Amino acid sequence: MISFESDYNNGVHPEVLQHLVETNRELTSGYGFDQFSEAARKKIIHACGCDDAEVFFLTGGTQTNMVVIDAMLQVYEGVLAAETAHINVHESGAVEMTGHKVLTLPEYQGKIKVEDLRNWLITFHADENKDHCVFPGLVYITFPTEYGTLYTAQELSDIYDVCKEYELPLFIDGARLGYGLMAPDNDISLPFLAHHCDVFYIGGTKVGALCGEAVVFTHNNTPKHFFTTVKQHGALLAKGRLVGVQFDALFTDNLYERISKGVMEKAMQLKRLFQHYQIPLFLDSPTNQQFVILTKEQKEKLSKEVVFGKWCDYDEHRDVCRFVISWMTTDDDLLQLEHLLQVL
Repeated sequence: MISFESDYNNGVHPEVLQHLVETNRELTSGYGFDQFSEAARKKIIHACGCDDAEVFFLTGGTQTNMVVIDAMLQVYEGVLAAETAHINVHESGAVEMTGHKVLTLPEYQGKIKVEDLRNWLITFHADENKDHCVFPGLVYITFPTEYGTLYTAQELSDIYDVCKEYELPLFIDGARLGYGLMAPDNDISLPFLAHHCDVFYIGGTKVGALCGEAVVFTHNNTPKHFFTTVKQHGALLAKGRLVGVQFDALFTDNLYERISKGVMEKAMQLKRLFQHYQIPLFLDSPTNQQFVILTKEQKEKLSKEVVFGKWCDYDEHRDVCRFVISWMTTDDDLLQLEHLLQVL
């Protein structure tokens, strides 16, 4: 079997693993107060071009979203997000568990439009009964989105302008950030993204790390006692070095960029394979998640030798299926898939 199931169903990139092994016998303080975590923070801040940024390390995406959102909201506030946002559909109600509602906006292949955001806020603030409602306290977007799509620099800038106008922080979920930054037609750099939001995170779990996400508060705006909030949510690692060492490796010698670029090259090969063998694309994803339309028969036949996921029904006879490239995907994996598509 060859796997295109996900970008986190494998271990850890060899260069990250090597750094974990090399530092294994060194004694450090706990809870992220170690020399490796501090080195990683400095490298990330430099890469973001934000001298006033502050960096925290958590172990997973759902945990990160829940902790950041809860820390930034008042008890009477909710978070605005696309209907298809990860926090709304695939995180088991983690945000709602903290007492905050996800306030949904229309989605367009995973993205929100600035005019919908503005219209929602205009309508809310014009409502004479708004004091009986959940107030918007934060805007959440993902880069890339659940569908692998990307915001342009102009779209991000416009959304951030509205957020500033209404004094709403903008939070960018970057679980697959590297793949967005390295996408062929992307026009957003890491410094640009960092300067056009109030908090984001750099995903490690899906980009070569064993686990870990780096949360970056960008404008000297870290919520008061955020460290304590992380611990209160049971999200503070005693061995904080585990994530710090990995990000120290990922942000040395452009490893994060190299991993992401290699994945994106194979993702575009995968897309071309589907196009060549006339497998319809559900949408034109520019990143490492590719969504295709397979007949029930094609899906059943391919599933005997390939691991991939069903995304949703397309119609009575066809399904939308997701194929994901990871740093572990090899040229041989793609060659085997091509042989199977030839006779599909």
